[in-house]
Amino acid sequence: MAEAAVRLRNVQLTLGTGRSAVHVLKGIDLDVARGESVGIVGPSGSGKSTLLMVLAGLERADDGLVEIAGQALGPMSEDQLAAFRGRHVGIVFQSFHLIPNMTALENVAVPLELAGVPDAFARAERELAAVGLGQRVTHYPGELSGGEQQRVALARALAPEPDILIADEPTGNLDGETGGQVADLLFSEQARRGMTLILVTHDKTLAARCGREVAVRSGVIERGSAPAAAAFAEAAQ
Repeated sequence: MAEAAVRLRNVQLTLGTGRSAVHVLKGIDLDVARGESVGIVGPSGSGKSTLLMVLAGLERADDGLVEIAGQALGPMSEDQLAAFRGRHVGIVFQSFHLIPNMTALENVAVPLELAGVPDAFARAERELAAVGLGQRVTHYPGELSGGEQQRVALARALAPEPDILIADEPTGNLDGETGGQVADLLFSEQARRGMTLILVTHDKTLAARCGREVAVRSGVIERGSAPAAAAFAEAAQ
């Protein structure tokens, strides 16, 4: 059996303290095969975005195993987690989170420079070209449309060549046509690079494009926690 890209066992997480404490994740078990695409769906407040934050190492579980790309995140320090994300995990948010006083090229180059990549700007330029923004590299976020900003964010997430791409409502701030274009890029780049894609979405059409859907409700997984045996077999080849 191929090594899983994601392995969660009995993951528990409570946010807040005292009377305001909310038990958000309640014993989550999840396996995702390398190279698989998974859509995490569920109603608002179900815990799906929090689950994504745990997968990205941006939120620490209170209990249970969180293993990403074969490494357990629990024992890592904050600095180790940041370095691990820089090498293995790309993240795309609904709200883009671009640095407003940096050009598209500079935004994409930031994680590469932090990782000490010697050709950071050359690679950033290639990534922008790959998402159709080769002519917009010197533009600032305020000079770009929402769809273009999300493409910059995608290029930034892909530039370090992560094992896993995590996307939280990646088309949520875009109109239907623009969102479809960004979705096409997500899936085409995932297939071309052979990486694992995990996304949270309310968009049923987007979720249906994934190889598997994981349904979360009230902090538990209702269905889809384990990949089909065929997915592991394919990843092992």
